[in-house]
Amino acid sequence: MAAKRNILVVEDNMLNRSLLREILKPGYDVVEAENGQEALARLHEYAGHFSLILLDIVMPVMDGYAFLAAVKEDAAFASIPVIVTTQNDAESEEVAALSCGAADFVAKPYKPQIILHRVANIIHLRETAALVNEFQYDQLTGLYSKAFFCRQVRERLFQNPDKGYDIICSDIVNFKLVNDIFGIATGDRLLRTIAQCYHENTYGEGICSHFHADQFACMVEHHSEYTENMFQDVCARINEMSQMQNVVVKWGIYHVRDRTVPVEQMCDRALLAARGIKGQYQKYFAYYDDVLRSKLLREQKIVDSMEHALADGQFEIYLQPKYRIKDSRMVGAEALVRWNHPEWGVQSPAVFVPLFERNGFITRLDQYVWDKACAVLRDWEGRGLPPLPISVNVSRADIYNVDLANILKGLIHQYQLPPSRLHLEITESAYTENPQQIIDTVSHMREMGFVIEMDDFGSGYSSLHMLHKMPVDVLKLDMQFIQSEPVTPVNQEIMRFIMNLAHLMELGVVAEGVETAEQLERLREIGCECVQGYYFAKPMPVEAFERLRATCNA
Repeated sequence: MAAKRNILVVEDNMLNRSLLREILKPGYDVVEAENGQEALARLHEYAGHFSLILLDIVMPVMDGYAFLAAVKEDAAFASIPVIVTTQNDAESEEVAALSCGAADFVAKPYKPQIILHRVANIIHLRETAALVNEFQYDQLTGLYSKAFFCRQVRERLFQNPDKGYDIICSDIVNFKLVNDIFGIATGDRLLRTIAQCYHENTYGEGICSHFHADQFACMVEHHSEYTENMFQDVCARINEMSQMQNVVVKWGIYHVRDRTVPVEQMCDRALLAARGIKGQYQKYFAYYDDVLRSKLLREQKIVDSMEHALADGQFEIYLQPKYRIKDSRMVGAEALVRWNHPEWGVQSPAVFVPLFERNGFITRLDQYVWDKACAVLRDWEGRGLPPLPISVNVSRADIYNVDLANILKGLIHQYQLPPSRLHLEITESAYTENPQQIIDTVSHMREMGFVIEMDDFGSGYSSLHMLHKMPVDVLKLDMQFIQSEPVTPVNQEIMRFIMNLAHLMELGVVAEGVETAEQLERLREIGCECVQGYYFAKPMPVEAFERLRATCNA
């Protein structure tokens, strides 16, 4: 059963208060006050949770007019409708009450049915208006809500077919940190500040909305040229008004050319342009253009094709050999994936892997690669070829898969392989997200007999800390160490230090990305054991790898 609405009856005459209470109590909860001052106390006591106030005008201590003035000045109570009651039915009295903010006027003596109808009608009007207001406006910022903004944009585009318009959307960089560090109240204050800047900078001519979370949108008449200084000044103003420092806002601009595109999609395109410049210093805005559009369409085609491609066997593993420096003998391989698309041809992993990492498909692709690598190892063993391990990548998403151990164990059992034949490459950057989980996972994998390689060692700040806590068998040097030119004495000493540290900890080292004889010689000089890179061989199909293996290890 729904709770009754509260009505505040303000009347100095006890008999009249009792009469109103009897009229109203079947449908409402009645709170009584003898004068305006007591009524104000009741408003604060109930935090303004009244659907209506029935107010007598002539009262001691504080009369109805003074009470009305006090209520209308307080934003917390100003929206509560007031029906004024009085024995004086003169027109001047009614006009005076209405001019002070009353919603309606009834004369004494009270007529129950008239009172009930007036009360019900006023409450209905107030609640309907509140619903409309809630639909139209964002309660936090006062800007249009997303739904009402989209409606207003559609109407303006329809009414002005010959005018050009731009959709401008913004995104706050690392807004979540503001809430986490300074609190929700500070974050809300920042959002209200940005809303004020939107309102001020559109001069009342634009349509502005608090779109979602830290995202804002507006539509303005087309501007032929936007500049970095324009948006930089707004960003500086936001920092000044919010009394914060280093708040960075990125803007995206979508010039409306096709008016059949849904407004939500126009805003999505502008936001994509804004996200595309995150991380670019002193870059405050970007356009959604044909280049970005082509990129997004291409990405969508990739996503639409990925499931079928996996089922159809379009993904292939390529092997890149690893060599021992002292005798140039092949000692292993890394399995890399290529997409052999029937229309697009062979696609580099740089084209699709970052996208799969974002949408989560990378876990299925990784498992596919693991399976293919195990199948190759089984084939080699069945043909009597000397054992040669293959390294496979384990992505960050794989680390958080609770079934990782069972999946790998199942593959080793299915192909009847010793776990040490499959090396697991785990990128160093994965450690920064959840150190303990990756330590626990890697420790378990190593206990099962898998060889653990730390990929991209030296690319982040956590390298040495990881070595202290996480058991690994092999370090794979970040290629930037190898390829840096010119070579400085400091770089060479850092590499020498890493080699000495690895030897002290009895770890193997593989330097990847070796492209020149000079790089190979520097690695040989500091005691590196193994290398891989284009100087020796590019990644290649399994058949080509087998032919090369037969030549190298003959």
